[in-house]
Amino acid sequence: MYNETLKKLGALLALEYNCAADDFFKADNILTKAALKDGSRNFSDKAPFLSIVTLGKNTVITADEVLHPFLQGLMDRIKGHWLFNIEGLSAIHTELANYGYELAATHHLCLPYRDVQPQKDYPVKWYNDREIDVFYGDPRFKNALCEKYLPNRPDRIAVTALDGNRIMGMAGCSEDAPGWLQIGVDVCEEYRGRGVGTYLTTLLKNEILKRGMIPFYGSVMSNLGSQKIAINSGFKLSWVETYAVRREREK
Repeated sequence: MYNETLKKLGALLALEYNCAADDFFKADNILTKAALKDGSRNFSDKAPFLSIVTLGKNTVITADEVLHPFLQGLMDRIKGHWLFNIEGLSAIHTELANYGYELAATHHLCLPYRDVQPQKDYPVKWYNDREIDVFYGDPRFKNALCEKYLPNRPDRIAVTALDGNRIMGMAGCSEDAPGWLQIGVDVCEEYRGRGVGTYLTTLLKNEILKRGMIPFYGSVMSNLGSQKIAINSGFKLSWVETYAVRREREK
């Protein structure tokens, strides 16, 4: 299952990085002109100013052409996935400031790797599509759900674990690209340490697979707790990614 899903990931990233699907498995770093293509993850209605990704071998960068001379020089000097080390990212971050941008956090993203069944048996309640709207604005679920209903990448499924009438936690997923559902999870503070996050994430991962779609899971580099939930739920670290965002004073 994993190798087949990895091939599908290559096809998805090829749209987003304006390259061939097998480019992510080559030895040499690759630089392309940024473009916005149908079927990509729907985070913006504009082509990225800069996005960087590695699947563990080389680094692929797509960027506005104004950045290409700088990026090509950097890629000639720093090879492969080593571009994601401090030296490379710091140089890119500094260069972006000249254009009013900065790097976002580095994200570690996971694909389903092995079959895992829930090890807990908490009562749950499921929500689909617009049934989820009742939770928008609830500060307890900032990771499980988008901040509001987003037509271009809507929240599709959510599941809550219950202690009587109290919600212990929630896992939810947004359809970031057609058939690609990103899972996020939140556990209420008083219920942490009881396996709720892994339980909900496992349930949701399995439900997405049952519906014939691809679940994936992402967290920032330093969020080890979140990464442990992903691993315990049957995910495997598959790619690392970051991108440029407007600097706060420019927004």
